[in-house]
Amino acid sequence: MTVATLSVFLPVKPRHTWLRQVYVAWVPDYLDPVLETTAAGVLEAFARLGHVVQEKPTNETDILLTTAPYGVNVNWRHSLLFTGRARFKLERNPTVFTMTHIRPAELEAQLAHFEQALRKPEPDPADFEFDGLSAQAYHVLYEQGKRGGPILALERLVQAQTKSIRVLLVVGDDRPQWVYHFDLVGAYPRSIATEPMEAFYDDIALRLVTTVSTREVTAHEVVGDPIPYDTWRRLESPAAMIHAARELGRRRFFTEMVRINDLVNVPVVGTSVASQYSEGCFATWDPAIEGLIATITGSARPVDKDNLTEDELSIIVGVRPGGIGAFVRHVEGKRNDPPSSEAVEMIEMDLDLPRIRLGPEWGIRAEVPVVRSKLHGHRGVASYRPDTIEYVPLDEAYFHYIVSCATEAQAHGVRGAFARAACLTDPDDPRQLAFTILPGHGLVLVEKWVPGKAPFQLMWEAMDAGDIVIASHVPQGPMTYEPDGAGNMVLHEWT
Repeated sequence: MTVATLSVFLPVKPRHTWLRQVYVAWVPDYLDPVLETTAAGVLEAFARLGHVVQEKPTNETDILLTTAPYGVNVNWRHSLLFTGRARFKLERNPTVFTMTHIRPAELEAQLAHFEQALRKPEPDPADFEFDGLSAQAYHVLYEQGKRGGPILALERLVQAQTKSIRVLLVVGDDRPQWVYHFDLVGAYPRSIATEPMEAFYDDIALRLVTTVSTREVTAHEVVGDPIPYDTWRRLESPAAMIHAARELGRRRFFTEMVRINDLVNVPVVGTSVASQYSEGCFATWDPAIEGLIATITGSARPVDKDNLTEDELSIIVGVRPGGIGAFVRHVEGKRNDPPSSEAVEMIEMDLDLPRIRLGPEWGIRAEVPVVRSKLHGHRGVASYRPDTIEYVPLDEAYFHYIVSCATEAQAHGVRGAFARAACLTDPDDPRQLAFTILPGHGLVLVEKWVPGKAPFQLMWEAMDAGDIVIASHVPQGPMTYEPDGAGNMVLHEWT
């Protein structure tokens, strides 16, 4: 069968409808034959797909595509992530993607090394000694590896050494065989080389275009007068949030916050990327103030999700026009940091869902969203029981071209998924929990209102009963849940 005939039978992956034309500047720092071949193919794909490949960066540039040698510590002064805007005198920061090349045997050996190191009950610093890492990096690599396996430990190592967050790890001997796409949250989906090679390069380019075609929705706005502290103190939800944090902590739902300077010493961290990021967020509706009590953003200050204080809670009351951020309220006498980066995602999902009226058993008569509490975590779901929990998938394009946290695309994807949840659109549906999977990212789990249950209690009781099995592994692409013959739906990933 010829290549031309083969192309007729290749499945066409669905693309997001909101992709836009982007400007790409190719700024290589290091090249070998595999990187040179890969870069040429990707740049041709950008042009073939209708994007603009520039000879040098300009203020229109969306993507800076560069390279770095594998296993070599790049000085931060040479990193485009930290210096690209100043080096090219740009008015804004383009998104930097760094390509680095590893041979399959090297990859296999490195993953085997991390797998052996992660079997130990405590991290051995000697297992994590690599050029360019800080003295505390062993702890970060060990914890990240425990969360996502050897591939995530390798991802953090590559990011630290290349001084780049978004990395394309090109795997191959004399030609590219596949490419891992790394990002801040720890995603590692693959573009796999198949004939015709144009489809492979198109896939790589489309993943990059997807990343830069959306925007962050973190331009939050404070509205209304501050809530008196006495009113805040009388609310039941803040204490329930703090209790839920401890319950979820006991079940090891959240992993440790990643602090960049614990991984690598870069003096300009904070000007180009947040100094740390937290692992997930959660929120519950408080009818007394008609808003969500939510965790604050981890990029503002370190947050231990297992041991929250009231200062690590915020109030979300709506979505700004255009969905660019959330409306928030402050509380007198309390530290008022911005809400989680998923604030828009948390509040926006209610817009397409019904509201219900609470009865006298709640001690307050109020109309509230059908969803009471929402949990967003960088975890996966290995299985669930469909008689008590509903799975609602994102639109298909999200499984082929993943999007990142805090973006408009993710918020709209989550909103669309839960808008299709039968157990939410029909409040009388007996299923009290629903979830969706964010490929390469994690999950969103929501619960309805059940008298006598505290916020999030339905969730942790379902975990304890095995009705939902939370897993460290997060699917990186197309997936389904299939019956196992024992009443469970079990994760099945398509390779």
